[in-house]
Amino acid sequence: MIGEKDVEHIAVLADIGISKEELEKFTTQINPILEYFEILDQVCRTGPENEGTANIFREDKVTPSLAQGEVLSNARETEDGFFRAPRVM
Repeated sequence: MIGEKDVEHIAVLADIGISKEELEKFTTQINPILEYFEILDQVCRTGPENEGTANIFREDKVTPSLAQGEVLSNARETEDGFFRAPRVM
């Protein structure tokens, strides 16, 4: 079981401001979630682990890509052969 102190610590780590009223609510909500994960940890898995992923929908086919000029033809702005996007800060 996780206590209010633990939830408060998690909120500090996540940089989330939690009021005293919310603290009690989050504490009562997080415990059932953690209990559910304990149930999932007990599930028996069959078959080899780390099988990897597989694309079950279609075979991959190598096809030629578009020319760089054609790709950039619809861009609002380009710079040195690349898309130019507004600076985000």
